[in-house]
Amino acid sequence: MSTPSSDNTTSQTLYHRTSNPYEGLFGYSRAVKKGPFHPSSAYQQAIAIFSEIIKAVETLGGEKEDITRVRMFVTRDEDAEDVGRALKESLGGGEGDRGGPAATMILGIRFVDKDMRVEIEADAVVP
Repeated sequence: MSTPSSDNTTSQTLYHRTSNPYEGLFGYSRAVKKGPFHPSSAYQQAIAIFSEIIKAVETLGGEKEDITRVRMFVTRDEDAEDVGRALKESLGGGEGDRGGPAATMILGIRFVDKDMRVEIEADAVVP
């Protein structure tokens, strides 16, 4: 369930239930998470997205070094540096490192949700 919050961001409530019959019988959840759907800064959004990308590659038997290319879509020009910093922190590419993946950053686009500031696609070659 998503509801607008007082600061016009989208708030989401997530419910986690198990197979315990008393949860349904008594109407409770094992855990409830409330909060904004997207972190507020482009940097935080990018860090969260890179984390999900790495988790997806690892789930398929790979590791973050298997990520060969990323495409970053950023709504605001002024967020480019923060998104680039998140890329470097998440996937390497600093001096002395193996180098990060090939990358493209496209600025000035719009997403379906106005609170989204970043979207990232990644390609990986998992042996």
